[in-house]
Formats: sequence, structure tokens, C-alpha cells
Amino acid sequence: MQLTQTQIKKFQQIIYDYYNTHGRIFSWRQTVNPYYIFVSEVMLQQTQTKRVEKKYKEFLTRFPDFDTLANAPLYDVLEAWQGLGYNRRAKFLQQSAKMIVSQFDGNVPTNVKTLQTLPGIGVATAASIAAFAYNLPTAFVETNIRVVFIYMFLPHKDNISDTELLSLAEQTLDRSSPRIWYYAITDYGAMLKSKGINPINKSKIYNKQSRFEGSDRQIRGEIIRQLLKHKKQRLQSLCLTLQDAYKASPDRIKRILKGLLNENLVTSNAVGKRRYFSLTS
Repeated sequence: MQLTQTQIKKFQQIIYDYYNTHGRIFSWRQTVNPYYIFVSEVMLQQTQTKRVEKKYKEFLTRFPDFDTLANAPLYDVLEAWQGLGYNRRAKFLQQSAKMIVSQFDGNVPTNVKTLQTLPGIGVATAASIAAFAYNLPTAFVETNIRVVFIYMFLPHKDNISDTELLSLAEQTLDRSSPRIWYYAITDYGAMLKSKGINPINKSKIYNKQSRFEGSDRQIRGEIIRQLLKHKKQRLQSLCLTLQDAYKASPDRIKRILKGLLNENLVTSNAVGKRRYFSLTS
């Protein structure tokens, strides 16, 4: 879809008019420190802003820079991450910190392609880091931005590709102030959703998230919490705890543990005939 300059200017005006009156205030918007922004963008992947706001300052107090984060035990990083979900992101964040320290002298790369070489950093997150950390005019789409473009420009279309939405992002981007532009457009999308306007199901990549209660994701998180609490546990103890709380069968728990072992979030070792599980150090 090709927009006219008149359409672009009108759209930008609508977005900025809303933002100038109703723009949200978040801690990560009060800084241009690339490390702080890098942390916030990883935290904001698949996690609501309210939950991130509660953990963000606490995490930065504990790990104030890439060096501190890179050299911390994974146990400490996972402990600080609790409440944000998707624990593998904490591991990816620490792995990225190690690469940034060892390969980029502790500086967040400015190049989007280079950013994508870091663990857990996809195309959209790489572009958002470049935009927010360095005010670079990178085009990307995320959930709120998808909502805005579909609602404003493609209300009667289904099966909309991100390629089409990315074209709209490139056309409408305020290249003179990309950081503020993305604050504004994401806030407009959040406002639409708060009013029950959410046409995200028209997007090709839309997948309705499965129920969290009783899911493998919940059990994964509980295994991490148990190992944070008890340092190490036998399989039998984990099974008893998880069976009582989640009605999870031993076979299911073993399968989930295998996934955590493969991701190197959890390790196991044998002491005599007993096998213990603990968080990766």
C-alpha cells in the first residue's frame, strides 16, 4: 500500500496529537543509556509494561552495567528475573552481555544486522534497540504498531503480512525523531487496545496464546522457582511438588526438565544412585 504525503502527514498528526496529551511515562523512556534500553527491550518481549516497570529498576540496581551482568552467576540473573516469565530471555540477556563485553568493548552495536547476531535478539528487537538507544530511523513492527496500522489503513483486509505492515512503518516513520515517534505510535496502539479495538487477528503472524494455567510454560517457571529456592532437588521431590500443585505426571515433568537441560538453564548430576537437578551456574 502506497501512501500519499498528505496521508502520511495526517496520520503523523493524529499520532502526535494523542501522544502530546496522553503519552505514557516509563523509566526506560527517561534515559538514553544503551545498556538500560537494551535491558528494557529484552524485558518487554512478550511481557506487559506494568510487569516490566516493577522489575526494571530493581534489575538495573543489581546489574548496573554489561560487565556486572556478564560476570554474574546465572543463578543471580534468574533470581532477579522472577516475575517476568520466559526465563530463557534472562539467559539470552546475559549471553548478549558477555558478547557485548568481549566483542564490542561493552558498547551496544548500532548496526541492526549486528544486533541480530546477539542471542535472543530478532529483527524487530534489533531495530527497536537502534531506534531507542541511538535515535536511528529504523523501521519495525510490534504488537501495538500492528494494531495501529491495521486499524488505520487496512480495516477490511485479512491475512495481513508483516511485509505489508513494515512498508507502512517505513513510509510513516518520522525520521527526524524516530525515538519519540515510536513512543507515540506504540502508545496510540495501547490506547486502541484499552478501548477494545484490537484487530491483531487480521495479522498473518497472529497466534492466540494458549492458556497459561497448567501449561508447560507455567511448570517450567515453577521448576526454576523451586531450584532457586532449594538450590538443588531430586527428581522425586520435584515430581511430588509439581504433581500436587499442577497435577503434572512424572513423564510430563521429565519432558519439561529435558527441555530445560537442553537449553542449559538446568543441570543434573548424580550422587550415588540419586540424581539431583540445579540451575546452571
